[in-house]
Amino acid sequence: MNAVVFGFPGNELLVNSISDALNAERGIITIHRFPDEESLVRIEANFAGKEIVVVATLDHPDNKILPLYFLCKKLKAEGAKTLTLIAPYLAYMRQDKSFHLGEIVSSDYFAALLSSFVDRLITVDPHLHRHHSLREIFTIPCHVVHSSSAISSWIRDKVDNPVLIGPDSESRQWVSQVASEIHAPYVILNKERLSDRSVKISFPDAEKYKSFTPVIMDDIISTAHTMIETIHHLKEVNLKPTVCIGVHALFVENAYEQLIHTAANMIATCNTIPHSSNKINVHELIIQELRDTIV
Repeated sequence: MNAVVFGFPGNELLVNSISDALNAERGIITIHRFPDEESLVRIEANFAGKEIVVVATLDHPDNKILPLYFLCKKLKAEGAKTLTLIAPYLAYMRQDKSFHLGEIVSSDYFAALLSSFVDRLITVDPHLHRHHSLREIFTIPCHVVHSSSAISSWIRDKVDNPVLIGPDSESRQWVSQVASEIHAPYVILNKERLSDRSVKISFPDAEKYKSFTPVIMDDIISTAHTMIETIHHLKEVNLKPTVCIGVHALFVENAYEQLIHTAANMIATCNTIPHSSNKINVHELIIQELRDTIV
């Protein structure tokens, strides 16, 4: 394959897997941050006329987006044929509505920004709630990799007699898909968000699931407060020890430690954002999507 793969720091495993699978050259990128926090980007590779793949998962996006912009603009200016961005985690998708007067709908602006300097996007399970598709906000081809098959395989191997639990209505799309694939029951809880760090959970008909292993699923684990409150509620209704699964492991501040302290039986996330909880491998799914897209 006539391609060069560049990876942002922290994405080395996926970059190596892509390069090996597609017999592509590895490009070298150096990002230097000056004391005033400006960034200098330096690249090494022979990439004129080639397919370029840039791997950059976009957690902590404010520290990454300008270096990513500089890199992509340089690659295009120097003759790259096409430029595909693989962002396993795609930031700024949750702010998809102006909830208060004057608020910016950042999902729309962020999509416009990325569309302005890459030719194609591949991502894993973006947080789409009010938008039904990335096509509604992006002007470039977007390809979504769904983690459900990898999560389903992991649950089959690791969990006996599961009941899948979605902490809120937004989680239904992931929970219902996995439940269908493993032929397991699922429940969507009633959640009332009181603040950024406070939620109230209720679980109707808990008695009928006493013999099941509860598996809480969500796409993003950030503060972990939703999962923590859900675990507390499951303990109150005397369900078995809980398994927690997240697609994207943001885990801000000490959220991971707090979730462990709540006595979650097991915590597993997909490897879209490098984290010690990564137990579910979606890299092969990403590589297959890339192969189908540009080969």
